[in-house]
Amino acid sequence: MLRFAFPLLIVVILTLLTQIGGIAYLLALAAARAIGARRFPAKLALFLLCYAGATFAAGLAAPMFGRVPLSCLSGTGDHLVVRSPIYCALNRNYVTPGMRDLAQALATHMDQEFPGTVTVALDANFPFMNGFPLLPHLSHADGRKLDFAYYYQDADGNFLNGVTRSPIGYFAFEEPAPGDELPCAGRSDWLTTRWDFDALQPLFPAYGLEKQRMSAMIAWLTTEGVTRFHLEKIFIEPHLKNALGITDTHVRFQGCRAARHDDHIHIQVE
Repeated sequence: MLRFAFPLLIVVILTLLTQIGGIAYLLALAAARAIGARRFPAKLALFLLCYAGATFAAGLAAPMFGRVPLSCLSGTGDHLVVRSPIYCALNRNYVTPGMRDLAQALATHMDQEFPGTVTVALDANFPFMNGFPLLPHLSHADGRKLDFAYYYQDADGNFLNGVTRSPIGYFAFEEPAPGDELPCAGRSDWLTTRWDFDALQPLFPAYGLEKQRMSAMIAWLTTEGVTRFHLEKIFIEPHLKNALGITDTHVRFQGCRAARHDDHIHIQVE
C-alpha cells in the first residue's frame, strides 16, 4: 500500500500546485520504467523534461479552452510584467483574452500617465478547466481573475519602478493604523485563508505606497476598465480604500475568510 501511496501523494501535490504536474509525473514514471532508469537524478531529469513539454503544450492548447498566457519573458520596453518566472513555471499566468486585453490596456495607460511605469501582475489562473482551484485563492478558477502588485516608493518618496516589497508580490501587508476600519476585528474563523504572517513582516523593506499611481490605477479600472472591458469588481482592504479616497462601488471588501488584500489588488471581469 505504501508503495503506491507516496506516488499518489506526489501526483496530488503537483496537480494542486501546477494543474499539469501530476500528469507530467505519471508520464515520467512510465518513461523511467520503459528505459529502466532507476537512479533519482535520471528520474528527476525525466520529470523535468516531461513537465517542460507539458507546460509548452499547455500554452498551445489553452486558447482552445478560452485562456491565454501572460508572458514572463518581458523586455525593457514592456509595461506589463509578471512578477516572477515562478508564476509561469507553475502555470499560474493564464487569463481570458478579455482579461489579458484589460491588463495590457491598464499598463499602457499607466505608462502614458507616468512615463516608464511598469505594472506588475501576480497570480492569474491555470490554463484549463473552470472550477479548478488556484490555491490558496478562493476564486481564481475561471480565467476571469488577476492580481496586481501595488506601486511603491522608498522612504524619500522616490518611485520604485517594478519593485515589490515581497519577492513574490504577496504577504507584505500595509498594516492599518489605529482607528482604521477593521471589518474582521474580533473574528476567529477556523476555516480561512486570511493569514497575517506576522513573523514575516519585519523581513520586508519598509516601502510605502505610491498613492498617485495607485489612485490613477483604480480610477482607470473603475471607468475605462468597466466600460471597455466589463470589469466586475476590485478587492482591496477597507482601510486602504479609505486612505486612497475610493468611493466607487466596484471596489469591495472580499470577506473575512478570503486572503488579505492590503498586499495586492484583485480584479475580475464578467
